Amino acid sequence: MILVSTRIITDNVNELVTFYEKITGMSVVKYTPDFVELKTQTATLAIGSTKTLQFFGGDNIAEPAQNRSAIIEFRVEDVDKDYERLTEYLQNYIVQKPTLMPWGNKSLLFRDPDGNLVNLFTPASIEAVERLN
Repeated sequence: MILVSTRIITDNVNELVTFYEKITGMSVVKYTPDFVELKTQTATLAIGSTKTLQFFGGDNIAEPAQNRSAIIEFRVEDVDKDYERLTEYLQNYIVQKPTLMPWGNKSLLFRDPDGNLVNLFTPASIEAVERLN
C-alpha cells in the first residue's frame, strides 16, 4: 500500500490554490475549476471543491473548514529561511514560530485559510536526518 495524496475539501478552491502556491513556491495542476493537485516528489496535496462530493455519494460526505485533527506537513530545506520569506504573508495564520521539537525537527506551524494546520519542518538533529532519509 502506498499513501499517494491527501485531499482538502473546500468552498474556496482559488484561495487555497493561491495560499499553497505561495507557501510552497510550486504551481498546482488544475484539472477543472473544482479539482487541483499540488504534486511534490513524494506525495500530492489535492484540493477539491464541495461540488466534487457528489461523485462520492453526496454533499454530507465531508464538510469544508472543519478539520481539527490532521496536520499537512512539508519537509523543507531550511525552515528558518521559509519563515523569513513567509512571515508577512502568514502573519494572521501563524500558530507557532520555528521551534525545535523533541523528536529533532524544527517546525513552523500555521493554518491555511480554511483553518487546516500546516507544518513546514526541517530535520535538525542527526537522528531526525537519519530517520527521514
